[in-house]
Amino acid sequence: MAPINQLNPSPRVLLGPGPSDVHPRVLNAMATPLLGHLDPQFLEIMNEAQELLRKTFRTANRLTFPVSGTGSAGMETCVVNLIEPGDRMVVCVNGVFGQRMKDVAERAGAVVTPLDKPWGDIFELDELRQVLQKVRPKVLGIVHAETSTGAWQPAEELGKLCHEFDTLLLLDTVTSLGGVPVEVDGWGIDAVYSGTQKCLSCPPGLAPVSFSTRAVEAMNRRKSRVQSWYLDMTLVQRYWGEERFYHHTAPISMIYALREALRLVHEEGLEARWARHLRNHKALKAGLAALGIQYAAREGHQLPTLNAVLIPEKADDLATRKQLLSEFGIEIGGGLGDFKGKAWRVGLMGYSSRANNVLLFLAALEQSLATQGVPFSRGAGVSAAGQSYR
Repeated sequence: MAPINQLNPSPRVLLGPGPSDVHPRVLNAMATPLLGHLDPQFLEIMNEAQELLRKTFRTANRLTFPVSGTGSAGMETCVVNLIEPGDRMVVCVNGVFGQRMKDVAERAGAVVTPLDKPWGDIFELDELRQVLQKVRPKVLGIVHAETSTGAWQPAEELGKLCHEFDTLLLLDTVTSLGGVPVEVDGWGIDAVYSGTQKCLSCPPGLAPVSFSTRAVEAMNRRKSRVQSWYLDMTLVQRYWGEERFYHHTAPISMIYALREALRLVHEEGLEARWARHLRNHKALKAGLAALGIQYAAREGHQLPTLNAVLIPEKADDLATRKQLLSEFGIEIGGGLGDFKGKAWRVGLMGYSSRANNVLLFLAALEQSLATQGVPFSRGAGVSAAGQSYR
């Protein structure tokens, strides 16, 4: 067997659906010497990370902390703690992650009523009202930012609607937290989860979650134990709460990283951060339109953080992505599910959402399309993006 060399991967510009590029300060934080997970100094670091998370979620919820696991662990945490076997749940499905939530809910024993829409579309309040009126579910699950389609679901009125029917609102903010407005208390969200590797620009490995007082009360009324021991909030909250009761060994370096990533979020300011994501999205969209490339998600509901675009005729999906990676060190994502082979997914999230990345990507994409003989006006993409910035 040949010797295994020291790690030295090629530099990449991460413009895919996640992970995003990580700020050097976050990487430096991960090199901080370890503390014990019950060390008083580490417990104070946990407190600081928790408080920063509350500010990021815009909530005063006591039960707010990062679950040890990726965004999908956050999804499972919310579902298995709110759902008991036989509970009714409505799940909105317009992409891969709505489908995944449906699968998780069924595995938890929920009687699931799926509400399906075409990929790239969003759900209207009237159609949600109709299904809630008919089903009267314990939980409504919906994706705020669908990573597979780039669709941006309006969520401002969802909590008010759900509470009319004594339904808990569960919101997936994996690709929205830190990149577009998320107002947990202001919107009446009962349970919410996210991931660290998207707009927070932290390595993957933690899933921020938050539960409202209504959600905690519902968990306290459970007649059966939570399906998952590891994700049981009645146990985990004892470690993240004042009791600091041992549950599992926390991923200490990841907590360091999240704390630093959230410090960066609030140094910039949430509103300024949202504006930056939107500004770079508009420039990218202008550049792609100049190349004849259209978005896959419904107009008016396209995510600034995840740009899902239709692959132009005569362009080869795999060849384009391979050339972007091998010649320019740029990663973008291919389509999933219904969009497989039909769409590219270009992430502008967190530290990756920068004007130089937008212009670099458009220039590299033009070169790749020209190599394949795809017709377009050379230089039009970069020029249109530049005009958008001006």
